[in-house]
Formats: sequence, C-alpha cells, structure tokens
Amino acid sequence: MDLEQMMKAAQEAAQQLQTQMGEAQAKLDTIDVEGASGGGLVKIKATAKGRITGVEIDETLLVPAEKQMLEDLIVAACNDVKAKADEASNAEMSKMTQGMPLPPGMNLPL
Repeated sequence: MDLEQMMKAAQEAAQQLQTQMGEAQAKLDTIDVEGASGGGLVKIKATAKGRITGVEIDETLLVPAEKQMLEDLIVAACNDVKAKADEASNAEMSKMTQGMPLPPGMNLPL
C-alpha cells in the first residue's frame, strides 16, 4: 500500500467516524434520564444530551413557607439528572468507540 492509498484510507475512516459521531449525538437526544431529590418529591427529566424535558413537584411542597427548601430540591434534582445524562452519554459514546484503535487517554469530543 503506497502513501496515497494510506492517505485515502485515513480520510475515508475519518469521514466514517464523523458520520458515526453525528448519529451518536442524535441518538443522545432520544435517551431519557430522570433525576430526583427529596426522596422523589422533586423529579427532573432530561435527555442524555442534558436537555430538560420535564419537572415534577410533589404538591406537598407547594407551601409558601417552604419556598427555599423547594428551590434547593430543584437544584439538587437538576444536578442529579445532569449526572445521569452525562453517564448515559458516556455509555453511548463508549459503545461507538469500542474496538476503535484510539491511543490510551484519547477521548472523542461529546
């Protein structure tokens, strides 16, 4: 195999990887995760890309005197769903890169 053929093969592999990355990114927006806080009193739903798709607040928390606690629970639920979205995203991306000859420590951008 001469240098020209190797360059062409490398370019084709890069194009294929770019296509696969685009497909993986699109798939991440179809994977749903849910984060919760307060023992499930506040729930946040999101995609694995981190796009918030829903908020559920138990009606027992809708007391004006408990405003600060509710706000804290919402923040905690958002952080929980973000962590789960990152986990789902990393799992999906690792499926795609399995078997690829990437050097140790090299990560593909999400």
